[in-house]
Amino acid sequence: MTSAPAAPPPIPFVREMDWAPGRCDQLTPLIRRVIAGNASAFTYTGTGTYIVGRGKIAVIDPGPAEDAHFDALNAALAGETVSHVIITHHHMDHSALARRFADHHGAPVLGLPAVGAKPMDPGAPVMEEGADFSFTPDELLNDGETVSGPGWTLEALHTPGHTANHLCLALKEENALFSGDHIMGWATSVVLPPDGDMDDYLIQLERVRQRGFATLWPTHGPPVTDPAPFIAAYIAHRHYREAQIRHALANGPSTIRAMLPVMYAGLDERLYPAAAMSVLSHLTALVKRGDVTCDGTPGLESVYALQL
Repeated sequence: MTSAPAAPPPIPFVREMDWAPGRCDQLTPLIRRVIAGNASAFTYTGTGTYIVGRGKIAVIDPGPAEDAHFDALNAALAGETVSHVIITHHHMDHSALARRFADHHGAPVLGLPAVGAKPMDPGAPVMEEGADFSFTPDELLNDGETVSGPGWTLEALHTPGHTANHLCLALKEENALFSGDHIMGWATSVVLPPDGDMDDYLIQLERVRQRGFATLWPTHGPPVTDPAPFIAAYIAHRHYREAQIRHALANGPSTIRAMLPVMYAGLDERLYPAAAMSVLSHLTALVKRGDVTCDGTPGLESVYALQL
């Protein structure tokens, strides 16, 4: 029997921040943020809507459909013109307010549609704030395309993984990245099949790491100000989980339910549903690569085996 894989160094999470819902904070010369009042286990302190520029501005992820957040954004932008409303992906805590806010300001909604995205199995645990699978932007914002205003330029990076249509936005003038839910400072990002894809996610993590951004601005939580080692730890964590799965299956066919107590020793069992979905995302990737087999479509109740 082979020994269990060694755990990598812990991810250097960043969790402390000065914040208040509805308050507009000037973060850098080009970036402001207003946090919605939707703090939860999934959103941390709540959705952070970013405002880029002055005078003629872009707004990234207007957030949940809350009147208080709508009013707070409008108060923060008094006297300014919204030229672009950009959505990182179609989860409701990012996009639900987009249409109302964009119409109020006469601005287009930019992003990528949720084409091909499907809800999870009805029996799967709820892991997100909900998804709008009918989301369709007014204008497509494809990988490598830019939008700009006075003194600011945003480049779109299509970063599938968390969702198939996920976008990050690079702010050229500050070498910063609005990372949406692709990379979060306070926790690992959720990758839920069938819309999420673990192989895509790892590819895009490495792509972002190689870009050498000075700062990451997630939609939830504080910034990551030393991205390179942080992203490296993110990637190492995912490789470790995959190694754990391979180790478990080296002893014979198994199920996700049987793997959890070993892979997540010491974890509060109330968190097992979340852990199970993480394991499923890895197993789905392993099956797709041909490294693992299962009895039918990968699912929470499937039996998995190493491909010999």
